[in-house]
Amino acid sequence: MTTDEPPPYRVRVAELPDGERPRERLLRLGPSALTASELLAILLRTGTVREGVLELAARLVRVHGGLRGLAAADLVMLSGEHGVGAAKATTIAAAFELGRRVALEGDVPRPTVTSPADIARLLQPEMELLAQEELRLLTLDTKHQLLSATMLYRGSVSSAPARIAEVFREAVRRNASAIAVAHNHPSGDPSPSADDIAFTQAVVEAGALLEIRVLDHLVFGHGRYVSMRERRLGFA
Repeated sequence: MTTDEPPPYRVRVAELPDGERPRERLLRLGPSALTASELLAILLRTGTVREGVLELAARLVRVHGGLRGLAAADLVMLSGEHGVGAAKATTIAAAFELGRRVALEGDVPRPTVTSPADIARLLQPEMELLAQEELRLLTLDTKHQLLSATMLYRGSVSSAPARIAEVFREAVRRNASAIAVAHNHPSGDPSPSADDIAFTQAVVEAGALLEIRVLDHLVFGHGRYVSMRERRLGFA
């Protein structure tokens, strides 16, 4: 004998009173009054047959472990989520990128990099959660204040000449006096590989030719990182 399960009870945005819909609440109360899921729902705009947009937004925040995890998810991962797809994934990614850029502009004092710990504070919370290996670049002015933080590559880090050129193309464009690079090991073990050391040495040598100082290359694992300068790996 079987019994039919009752259908799940869902409240869709269109069924909410006008004053309780996320968009209308934002207009009336301002963005700070909304939850993370409600703000995300505004970006997503629509849900699916199975989920209303509020449910979809809440699920994305939950399965990625909060906004930090969602911000670290790449486009392939986001696009693969049920109810998201390429268009919504790019909207989410664009919103997080705007937030990152706002943090680097305005009258807020720019972070200064004077140690491996400074680099870790800027990059580790996001990078240690990444499912794929990424190479990040920090460009710095003469006082080692941050000019930009850029994701250069997704995939294995190697010493390919084209990749070395790309590191310094951004640094020259920013008129940077110094740079730092970092990448993550999705395995969780931050121990540098032979390729990591070779890449670091190539970057340091290129920096010397261009008179752009390479401060460090950090490798992030789960809750740990390795400073290759501290270990004298790739640095003379």
